[in-house]
Amino acid sequence: MFATLAVTFLIMVAEVVGGLWSGSLALLADAGHMLTDVLALAIASVALVLSSLPADDRRTYGYRRLEIFAALINGVALVVVSISIFIEATERWVTPREVDTVVMGVVATIGLAANLVGLWLLGGHRGNLNVRGAFLHILGDTLSSVGVLVTAGLIALTGWTKLDAIVSMGIALVIVVTSVSLLREVVEVLLEAAPRCIDTDVVRSAICSLDNVDGVFDLHVWSITSGMPALSAHVVISNPEVDRDVVLIGIATMLREDFSISHSTLQLESHAHESCYCAEASNARRDNVGKAD
Repeated sequence: MFATLAVTFLIMVAEVVGGLWSGSLALLADAGHMLTDVLALAIASVALVLSSLPADDRRTYGYRRLEIFAALINGVALVVVSISIFIEATERWVTPREVDTVVMGVVATIGLAANLVGLWLLGGHRGNLNVRGAFLHILGDTLSSVGVLVTAGLIALTGWTKLDAIVSMGIALVIVVTSVSLLREVVEVLLEAAPRCIDTDVVRSAICSLDNVDGVFDLHVWSITSGMPALSAHVVISNPEVDRDVVLIGIATMLREDFSISHSTLQLESHAHESCYCAEASNARRDNVGKAD
């Protein structure tokens, strides 16, 4: 992560200088995107370090969710940058400017090479939303560098400088698409939605299929952070005299092996307790509906 940060920062400086020298908005747009890459990688690096700190009495899950907030900041930054690029590209479309295609092409080639190195360094860690946010930054910038390189060649051949504005708009669109996808997943984690890779109905059926289990209610599945799902549930046992430790161990083992849920909180209930709980829940829902009416 830190190696990628250093390389990205150096290329960003080169693209700013090259963009100002050549007069290319597409190159400056790519540099602007790389600025968000630098910020994203810096935030992601700090979040990774802090998330490894141990839990305490107040922060019982530790600092793991800092990774999610880092991904949120990165996603918002991507949207802001894309909007600013689109606005500037619109102005360039109305008032085209001369572009030095040689400088533009050389700097874009250097940037492309650096971005490919960054993708290689981060590619094996995309299961983490925080790192995925940084990866998407670099991926978007790689596509931007390709666009800038192609644009430099086309402008050199045709002399049509409005291509610079068109490619800049395309870069902005790519950034928006990647950021929206990232933000959607971040919001799902913050809303404590079930992870996309886990079907709660399948989990419920799997628990109910175990010996001495008659049913499951009040089932909740959420993510503490990316790659760290958690579960809580009330489980109805068929025989009050059964060894409850055996049932708990069986359920926890199945959740860990079949669904990669290592953090589970389970409460075993008899049928009598379940009926009482369901009746109270039903009354509460009825009262809420009455108040709403």
